[in-house]
Amino acid sequence: MTFLTNNFILPSITIAQLYKCRWQIELFFRWIKQHLRIKSFYGTSENAVKTQIWIAVSVYLLVAIIKKRLNLEMSLYTFLQILSVTAFDEVSILQVLREFGETEQQKDSSKQLILFEL
Repeated sequence: MTFLTNNFILPSITIAQLYKCRWQIELFFRWIKQHLRIKSFYGTSENAVKTQIWIAVSVYLLVAIIKKRLNLEMSLYTFLQILSVTAFDEVSILQVLREFGETEQQKDSSKQLILFEL
């Protein structure tokens, strides 16, 4: 691998280690964008950014724990979607999931309209 830099004072191994650390940071932010649904940061200070990331990580872990304890087969993304839609409903999570499961079972391909009678 070839690393380009304008810093001629540091040894090449140090530059390579810096790139490796930077790549880990890039991977971390990619994971955040994919899983934590942070579109933008509300604050610009270091504390505000850290607080928002910690809140998002905490929510992600809580949802993952609930999913595991309830032995849910659905993906974490689907579970998060259900929770985001029913966040302000005064209904238990188990009832919401039961209703979701019932609607999934009611989907029947025989009830679909036929476009072409072939």
